Amino acid sequence: MTKSLIVSLMLTAILAAAAAYAAHQYLEKDYQNKWCKEQKGRTEVVMEDRTRCDCLTDTYSVEFDFANKWAEAVGQSLNYSFKTGKKAGIVLILEDEKDKKYLDRLNGMIKEKKLPIKVWSVDKSYLAGKAEEKTGICFIGTAVEK
Repeated sequence: MTKSLIVSLMLTAILAAAAAYAAHQYLEKDYQNKWCKEQKGRTEVVMEDRTRCDCLTDTYSVEFDFANKWAEAVGQSLNYSFKTGKKAGIVLILEDEKDKKYLDRLNGMIKEKKLPIKVWSVDKSYLAGKAEEKTGICFIGTAVEK
């Protein structure tokens, strides 16, 4: 192969990987900033172990994650709860209908293991100001106790 063909193939591979990684329409931070402001919380609060709680309210320490990272959100929310003494919370970001399976997995684990974690979900309509209440224990926008 010629040198220019190898370089072209490498650039194509890099661009394809970058496009796959940047597939989210909105950033996690966009959801985090809006939701946390509505809850009168503080964003990116640094813990003593140098981790950052996505949103700290009077009641909750909240982790935000895209739906496919639901399992990581469990550990992070429990860690923030441990560090702050506040209740653990997760805001799961659902970008399309397929993401609901992750919400089901998250809620199933919380119920089965009796984990002390409150879950909310948001989707793209939330940032457009068209939030709708979701079914189950998950609500868009406002921290509501059941």
